[in-house]
Amino acid sequence: MKKGKNTSSTEDDIGREVAETLAKDAKKNDLMLSSSATLKSNKSNNFASICSKRGQKGINQDCTIVWEEFGCQEDMIFCGIFDGHGPWGHIIAKRVKQSVPPSLLCNWQKALALTSLGQELNTEPNRSTRNHQFDIWKQSCLKTYAEIDQELKHHPGIDSFHSGTTALTIIKQGEHLVVANVGDSRAVLATISDDGNLIPFQLTIDFKPNIPEEAERIRQSQGRVSCLRDEPGVYRVWMPKGDAPGLAVSRAIGDHRVKEFGLISVPDVTQRNVTNKDQFVILATDGVWDVISNEEAVEIVCSTDDREKPAKRLVQCAMRAWRSKKRGIAMDDISAICLFFHPKLFQEVNPFKASK
Repeated sequence: MKKGKNTSSTEDDIGREVAETLAKDAKKNDLMLSSSATLKSNKSNNFASICSKRGQKGINQDCTIVWEEFGCQEDMIFCGIFDGHGPWGHIIAKRVKQSVPPSLLCNWQKALALTSLGQELNTEPNRSTRNHQFDIWKQSCLKTYAEIDQELKHHPGIDSFHSGTTALTIIKQGEHLVVANVGDSRAVLATISDDGNLIPFQLTIDFKPNIPEEAERIRQSQGRVSCLRDEPGVYRVWMPKGDAPGLAVSRAIGDHRVKEFGLISVPDVTQRNVTNKDQFVILATDGVWDVISNEEAVEIVCSTDDREKPAKRLVQCAMRAWRSKKRGIAMDDISAICLFFHPKLFQEVNPFKASK
């Protein structure tokens, strides 16, 4: 390939094509799931359960994906959950679900290549291998989310100005867990406490407009944060004038008409080292968390007799909770992914109830 002004973009295009080909192969070889089902790895202890149910607001705007052997790496798995909103929300959520894995894989492999050549990647010298590994993933996540947000903005056939989606993704590489989150979907880890109880540990922040730091950023950008009279306690993002768009999240991919007023698509990226005490992680949209607590979710999952149906049971419990706790309110779409780390160990701790 001759070097020139377009060399970098050409290499990016080739890398993206390769990553998309890997995604197609993974789907063909049953290493990728994007609908209610289960996925069991033949080369690791990972086991995933997925379920999604349409609410009462129209088409299901939730999307889920699990990719085992992510990027042909036997020790890696990718999980993502996306909650669309607005007239084009279901299309945007599906588009982002399809775009994030190959784009993230491409950016990660490019970052690895750069570091192997000794080029800078905003990392500090003498950092541990784990922290260096996290720096690479963090930079890759930040770049991926930004690129996809811009792609949507300029897409001629998708209206991302009046619609958007949340995006919660997890990459498990060996015992290293990397979490990237935009919006109010939530990841909760179930871990065994010192006294032997299975307890929840929330890995993500629900990015709502009433969080002080989020509200300050929005107001500094001339956006407004307030509740509707008939929705006390539900804070939304509004443009400086008028009654639009009324977003209940402070971060989202898409929704470009309010990006200049404080809404951002920058993910919060964190890490955790998985230990023998960590049993599983739950990724779910706000349709679950609006009616189910972290403690209840962990207890529902760990008390499910059929280990292949914990996500389905969690979704069913959330549907029942909506009918009893949210009477008169249209049920939201409800989706969940349960990713187990140590299947055999999980069976041993199954009799324990989540500590409240």
